[in-house]
Amino acid sequence: MKTQEQDVQVHNREQVDYFSSKVKPTMVPEDTPYIVRQIDELLAFGNIGPGNRVLDVGCGMGRYTLNIAGRGINIEGLDLTPFLLEKLNEYNNGRYNIPLHCADIIDHPEEMNGRYDAVIGFFTLHHLHNIPVCYQAMAKMVKPGGSILFLEPNAYNPLYYIQVAISPGMKWKGGDEGIVDMRRSVVFDAMKSAGLTDLQLKRFGFFPPFLANRSWGQRLEIALEKFPVWGPMLPFQIFKGSKPGHENSAV
Repeated sequence: MKTQEQDVQVHNREQVDYFSSKVKPTMVPEDTPYIVRQIDELLAFGNIGPGNRVLDVGCGMGRYTLNIAGRGINIEGLDLTPFLLEKLNEYNNGRYNIPLHCADIIDHPEEMNGRYDAVIGFFTLHHLHNIPVCYQAMAKMVKPGGSILFLEPNAYNPLYYIQVAISPGMKWKGGDEGIVDMRRSVVFDAMKSAGLTDLQLKRFGFFPPFLANRSWGQRLEIALEKFPVWGPMLPFQIFKGSKPGHENSAV
């Protein structure tokens, strides 16, 4: 019978293999309206701005990290896969000072505890093993009054399952199977287990990139989001929880 530690090791090997096989186009840094809006929504929801110290969990090749660094936010990156961090440095090309950490979130360096105004992630949470344990580890890293936010796929949007089925380079087992856990009940229970409070959820989006990157598509998307009938199935959702303590600018 496998121990929990062995399960974690197997999971981590699968994830490293999944993301080291080749450069995935969906992870390459770019500043399109589609990506910029995702960043804008998360930063606004977390009240994160210039001067805040933030950790990007699952930073990958810097698809979101580099844009955030350009906004005057003191961003650091953490990822399990050395290949992705090497690519982030290549794409950064010395523009920004971004400390990078290659580690499992539950086995992060102790000096990272109590360091951050916010811990964030973009499409990372559904790749983590044992979500409650990971939240407990991240809660140690956030300052009192700080926040933890993840932008994730909506488990109730069927298009994600179609995307995994037909997209080359994407797979279910050992890849994106965690999408099914991106539900309010699962994630909120995990945040509660880590002692987080003021739990919130925000959903947005509507179109895929080829439409959302057009000016008319952006306007139509925002209009469609306002119809309550679509609310439960909007593709993107941000989970937010706060660590009890003194108020700061990232809560």
